[in-house]
Amino acid sequence: MYRHVEKLAQEIRKGDVSVSTLLLAFLWSVPGTLQEDLLSKMSAPPKSYAPLITFNDLAEADAFVFGFPTRFSMMAAQFKAFLGATGGLWRTQQLAGKPARIF
Repeated sequence: MYRHVEKLAQEIRKGDVSVSTLLLAFLWSVPGTLQEDLLSKMSAPPKSYAPLITFNDLAEADAFVFGFPTRFSMMAAQFKAFLGATGGLWRTQQLAGKPARIF
């Protein structure tokens, strides 16, 4: 919500693409779970410019770097909901063998 993780992701992306001109790195966001009226009551900053990720984006990627804020040492509910909805990709092994990093 406050974009700390997004800023970290941008820096990680800069570092990753500086290693090779052949590397493509994209920043995506996951769908939110909080209603707009609640976000405005919380004085939340505007939403990220990053487009929403799709299951097809995951299937086409060669590797992943996932970043998310924590609440009581658990991943954010929004990311947990998105990850939980990827069952079809797991069932068809479309994510098998793809390396991942988490921050």
